[in-house]
Amino acid sequence: MDSPSAPFISDGHDDPANRAGSPSLPKDISLSVNYLPSKFSSGLLSPGARRRKGKSDLPKQGGGREAFKSDEPRMPAEEDEDYDGITGGWFGGRDGGHTRPRMRWNRFKWTLFVANVCLSVYALTGLIFCLMTWFDVFERADIVRVGNRTELILSTAAAAAAAVTSVFGWAGILLNNRSFLAFYTFFLWICFALLVTPGYLTYKQRTFNLEGKLNAQWSRDLGPAGRLRIQNRLHCCGYYSPFVEATVSQTCYARSILPGCKAAYLGFERHALKIWYTIVFSLVPLQLFIMITGLLCSNHVTYRFGKGMMPKAYRLSLSSMAIIMDKYASQLAEQYGWDVASNVLARSRSTLGGESPLMCTPQTASLSSGLGGRVHDAT
Repeated sequence: MDSPSAPFISDGHDDPANRAGSPSLPKDISLSVNYLPSKFSSGLLSPGARRRKGKSDLPKQGGGREAFKSDEPRMPAEEDEDYDGITGGWFGGRDGGHTRPRMRWNRFKWTLFVANVCLSVYALTGLIFCLMTWFDVFERADIVRVGNRTELILSTAAAAAAAVTSVFGWAGILLNNRSFLAFYTFFLWICFALLVTPGYLTYKQRTFNLEGKLNAQWSRDLGPAGRLRIQNRLHCCGYYSPFVEATVSQTCYARSILPGCKAAYLGFERHALKIWYTIVFSLVPLQLFIMITGLLCSNHVTYRFGKGMMPKAYRLSLSSMAIIMDKYASQLAEQYGWDVASNVLARSRSTLGGESPLMCTPQTASLSSGLGGRVHDAT
């Protein structure tokens, strides 16, 4: 790329503005060269730093909850209250402390918080009951483990998936991490599918010919070990009587006075399956609320949209900044004369700390030297 040089006001072929937009520029030149000069022109022309609403003598930097107020165009800095990727504790800040100003949650974040509390409560409660059933804590839990094993496995998987998903939700909410919340929102759909599956199976089994299904299960699927476990829990012997498909044990034999298991087993299944699908279907509206909340609020845990990162095509480099200064000096020279343009460059150099690496590039050096010669010729 050719170094920018004076004079700045020339024909269209040498105009830096035209050079900035020409297709012959290198591909790594930032697209900001077409926009930045008009944005900070008033700040460079004013004597000293601008004041914004009387808050500070310096322009603000970084994101925050007030980033979308009028005249507040800010990008996130490392110590912002809503900076993505922070590692300084559960609630943000460095070394586990709070940043300044103190964090304030917006309404989207509070809604996500309430929704995730509901998800965590019902997931942990369901997981505890499923585990207690697997560990045979309840009196008749072994009947469920034998007769409703598929539904119990699906319910345990749904509760475990919901518990893991709630952990992703807490990580995204407390750290303002939209990546975690994206996974959280996606996994909520998987949890919904796992939730309604055992509810549908239990409802279908109870509603459509439960007696016939239990008859087939007892004679074909349970086997001697499964029948024995049900007989021990229900204190019965055989299906209709001790002489019909019974498993011999200390309490169940040919002359046993225990009744058959069909009536007791059928009554238990009707009661258990009804409670099962009622609980599952009652959780569906809550799960839908959590899913909709995740979709609508996961990208708004702060008032800053997205991650606040400058797109790569608009990031400044030394070459891009040289073109920006060249273009803006041309604009100043055209509007206010070469002396004003020279003063602006001198003030920019002093603001950046004198011998800034940016101001010492060959492009800006030739720019300032050419501008100074132009001012000398004009005088």
